[in-house]
Amino acid sequence: MKQSDFTPKLISILKAGIKREQLLKDLSAGLIVGIVALPLAIAFAIASGVSPDKGLVTAIVAGIIISALGGSRVQIGGPTGAFIVIIYAIVQEHGIGGLTIATFMAGLILVLMGLARLGSLLKYIPYPLIVGFTSGIAVIIFSSQINDLFGLSIQNLPADFLGKWLVYGQHFSQINWYALIIAMATILLSLNFHRISTKVPGSLVAIIAGTLVVHLFNVPVTTIESSFGDIPSRIPVPMVPDVNFSTVKALIQPALAIALLGGIESLLSAVVADGMIGGRHRSNMELIAQGVANCFSAMFGGIPATGAIARTATNVKNGGRTPIAGITHAIVLLLIMMLLAPFAKLIPMACLAGILIVVSYHMSEWRHFVFLLKGNRLDILILLVTFFLTVIFDLVIAIEVGVVLSSFTVMKRLSESVSIRVFSKQAEKDDELLFEEEIPELPSGVVLYEVNGALFFGAAQTFQDALNRMQKRPEVLILRMRHVPFIDATGIHRLKEVIREFRSQEVQVILSGVSQEVLMELEKADINSLLEKDNLITNINDSLNRARLLLMK
Repeated sequence: MKQSDFTPKLISILKAGIKREQLLKDLSAGLIVGIVALPLAIAFAIASGVSPDKGLVTAIVAGIIISALGGSRVQIGGPTGAFIVIIYAIVQEHGIGGLTIATFMAGLILVLMGLARLGSLLKYIPYPLIVGFTSGIAVIIFSSQINDLFGLSIQNLPADFLGKWLVYGQHFSQINWYALIIAMATILLSLNFHRISTKVPGSLVAIIAGTLVVHLFNVPVTTIESSFGDIPSRIPVPMVPDVNFSTVKALIQPALAIALLGGIESLLSAVVADGMIGGRHRSNMELIAQGVANCFSAMFGGIPATGAIARTATNVKNGGRTPIAGITHAIVLLLIMMLLAPFAKLIPMACLAGILIVVSYHMSEWRHFVFLLKGNRLDILILLVTFFLTVIFDLVIAIEVGVVLSSFTVMKRLSESVSIRVFSKQAEKDDELLFEEEIPELPSGVVLYEVNGALFFGAAQTFQDALNRMQKRPEVLILRMRHVPFIDATGIHRLKEVIREFRSQEVQVILSGVSQEVLMELEKADINSLLEKDNLITNINDSLNRARLLLMK
């Protein structure tokens, strides 16, 4: 990779220069995205079990850093719905202090991942796994908003999915119809206001309208103020969290989950943005920026942050093409926090519930979910296992099990892709034999096996079983390995076992067409102690000539 892979996009763009017309578009897009991000930052924080100001702090601090240091031209960073499940669980078990440390640790992990150039590897996370846990998160977000949606005023809701719904069932007789009407109106406005204007977000219109109605008519519903008190109008003083070994040990698993989820979502967002603007992001620099942003978010008392697909798309659609737009969006939020915090505390909780239900609907990706259910059985297994583990148990467990299942699936498919075909004088000839080129007829007593595919631990047994099924032992066995791209320790071990077995039966073994890479691995494993050097041959014709010489001995 080139050194430019670790250069922030902002630096490259500033060196090239930004036209005045584009700068104005970026400032305008940043203003619009800042307004869009306001209710989301507050709602994500509250749904995560923390105070609303922490969402604003995260959107401001992390938003500036992700845009300034990131590898994408248009990425908008901040709190997202994907983190709600993890944050809520950490706060319940370890408190706010534990969340701060886990966020800081996740930031360090992301920086290390970027420096280790792992940005490209995260792209290989299977799509069914991503849809599975994303849809599961959407269900959990929806579930967490039932209390405020219906105005049930339940205190100390259980953290687990089933426990929540059991408690809801016991309190549905206490529905606050005012809260339900406000929430439904918020949902309808959020989903349909684009028909009136694409510049002003429907969620903001719904919040302003709902807040005015509740305040002017003294509607009996809970608000941010009644639930959390005042919203601070300034950024707190940064503090480095106190980290010790016991804390690291207790929080390493959730920190890894935050890092992995943040990395996946940020790079997915960057890929989506690339498709919209015809650009190309720098994945490793993006991971480093996400890591630094999370470290600083933790120091300022914020929550985990990552690239936000919806806000990034809004930025692009409104003309944003440089990181200036993302920095502007964070500054807009800072000004709103400083000037309008006394009014933000009046927002009804039912409005925020409506906004988060819309977020959960968009996150659910139900069309992709249904499409995947029509696909391969192994993909369906990964999808459903990840989904149900996310909903019923824990996102961390879901990701771990999903990755393991995906790995086994890949190994199974790779092992099934290995084929071994036999050709001998007695074999029935057909058009598909093994050879694109013409070769001389095989002598009697010679059998040729062509191996196609990687000889790794998942396929080594298939390879050995195919050779062991040979009913009549030849005098010379040629193993043609021109289509074996790599071999691992298990494959080498099985190959050596096969050579020993045939040698014990006085069968000469020739390896033909072995690639330089595979040959190096075999020589490291001392294959020459089992096989004469003359029996390692580069092409099929020389291999057949060697077989004839061996038959004459």
